[in-house]
Amino acid sequence: MQRVITTDIPPLASSGTRTHTRTAAVLSARMDRLPATGYIWMLVLLISLGGFFEVYDLIFTGYIAPGMAKSGLLKTTTTAFFGFQGIAGFIAATFAGLFVGTFGFGWLPDRYGRRSVFTFSLVWYSVGSAIMAFQTTPESVILWRFITGIGVGIEIVTIDSYVTEIVPQHMRGRAMAFNQMVMFAAAPVAAILSYWLVPTTVFGIDGWRCVVLVGSIGAVLVWVIRRAVPESPRWLAAHGREETAERIVEKMEAKAVKQLGRPLAASAPAVEQPAHRRASLAELLQPPYRSRLIMLIVFNFCQAIGYYGFANWVPTLLIGQGITVTKSLLYSFVIAIALPVGPMLAMLVADRFQRKWLIVGAALAVIVFGLMFGQLKSVGPLIVLGVLISLAGQTISVCYHAYQAELFPTAVRCRANGIVYSASRAGAMMSGFIIAFLLRDFGVAGVFIGITACMVVVMISIGAFGPRTNGLRLEEINH
Repeated sequence: MQRVITTDIPPLASSGTRTHTRTAAVLSARMDRLPATGYIWMLVLLISLGGFFEVYDLIFTGYIAPGMAKSGLLKTTTTAFFGFQGIAGFIAATFAGLFVGTFGFGWLPDRYGRRSVFTFSLVWYSVGSAIMAFQTTPESVILWRFITGIGVGIEIVTIDSYVTEIVPQHMRGRAMAFNQMVMFAAAPVAAILSYWLVPTTVFGIDGWRCVVLVGSIGAVLVWVIRRAVPESPRWLAAHGREETAERIVEKMEAKAVKQLGRPLAASAPAVEQPAHRRASLAELLQPPYRSRLIMLIVFNFCQAIGYYGFANWVPTLLIGQGITVTKSLLYSFVIAIALPVGPMLAMLVADRFQRKWLIVGAALAVIVFGLMFGQLKSVGPLIVLGVLISLAGQTISVCYHAYQAELFPTAVRCRANGIVYSASRAGAMMSGFIIAFLLRDFGVAGVFIGITACMVVVMISIGAFGPRTNGLRLEEINH
């Protein structure tokens, strides 16, 4: 049961006799009254730069696939449904690793902190990706793709909670949209590098391997940049590290006062949460989190099949519509430009409309544009529809990353996100085999009929069972 603290809110450092839960509640209230300062936006940017290379890694999966097939390393389709010497096996290994990372290791940020795990997973991804780039057999490539995916999975869960906790409640939607915009700027970068490099060799090295290495090197650079980002004050306070949390919040307040040129407004009454406990699955199976957990597992599984069923197969789907390999990569680059544009547009509405209804509307748009895509052969309309599908998919992505992080308390936020997000990874893992099967037996039109079925489930799960979150503080949502 939550408890509202109605007294005035003095600095945390002077409250030595207060419990950790009261301290965390007071600190959270102070953070929620902060304006959207340049300093807070900078923190979101630095966190997002770490995610840039995670998205780069996910997106190039589809773009390097034609090059891997051309080199003879992997096959476009296989006779067996679960063919692990084909592109579908490569995609499956990616998301199998992500599943292990999110489900098996999603508890790490709750135990050791957002900042520490953020750094650890970046190093994991960078090393694993570099090793994969030099493998020469289908089995070894798929194995290292799986290992690399584990690090990426941990990183994604950490970033969502990190951003949610470090910003005030009134800008959570915009902050997550900005985060997604920065992260998905990697999509056109991966696409244009693939267009330049995949059809060629560089110093005798296959172009697709160079695309992989670029992401590995970039992640190391971001690891240096992220040293300017502090630990989540909410996590610190929940773990009894009040003095460190106080210093971070005081710095945020000082930056805000300097930018505004006047004192900050008074804080709202603090909402006290239960004492911090080690994250446990049993806690998440109690109301109200049980229904949220089930709803988000169903949603994540189906949205991933729909989203990655298009994103990871754009070049191959274009080829299926009669476009050559080289041109399909060029057109895929044009479509990929929509990936960072989508979150940028979502910033305009993410905090204005309920996120659950934005997800429902975007899923409907994917259905309409996808069915049209499957019926056309002309280049121009295909590109336009590809862009529209990408914009709708990105709207879903922006909204649900913020949405699912809001639905669970700080003590178990990463653990819960890891569980529900692992369903997304399982769906994405299956998407490779499902799309390959539909493409082989029913063509591009059949692919989008499958995607439509998944998006209908998305609309029902979120529209009918998802709670409202906009305009509410994290503590108000989780009581």
